[in-house]
Amino acid sequence: MGSGKSSIGRRLAEHFGLRLADADREIESRAGCSVNQIFESEGEAGFRTRERATLAELLQDEGLVLATGGGAVLDAANRSLMRERGFVVYLQAGVDQQLQRLAQDRTRPLLAHGDRERILRGLAEVRAPLYAQVAHLQFDTDGHSETDTAEHLARLLEVHWPFAAACRQRSIPS
Repeated sequence: MGSGKSSIGRRLAEHFGLRLADADREIESRAGCSVNQIFESEGEAGFRTRERATLAELLQDEGLVLATGGGAVLDAANRSLMRERGFVVYLQAGVDQQLQRLAQDRTRPLLAHGDRERILRGLAEVRAPLYAQVAHLQFDTDGHSETDTAEHLARLLEVHWPFAAACRQRSIPS
């Protein structure tokens, strides 16, 4: 949460000429209401069920950058599917950076009640090992602008992401 998945994802999709899919926006579109409203009416379990189905469908597509919700890794089936069907980049952000980035954001249901710092630390404690387990590449976003992060990450992906390498080979005249 607050690592820049959507904004950096948008820049990477543009860089590689791919479509961006934001899982949370897709869930909202299909439900006809916000993530907050889904949490209020169905609870986190209901949201996670919708998330699992949406991810399974989106990960059938080729040629897209997918920004998942921060909790997508909580489900073992999601982790397996993401690892098998995609190239997973774990955008790491420290709690201090998250607090700064999310200071004005009131759309996060998990941060709606209680001490935001304590909540973020608890989420990180649970989620960080899961993201590390599923990630093909880890990237620390702390202290970097969206532009710098996206540019640096694009260069790394050009080296480490098989899709980018395949695109590069197709564009080299023989």
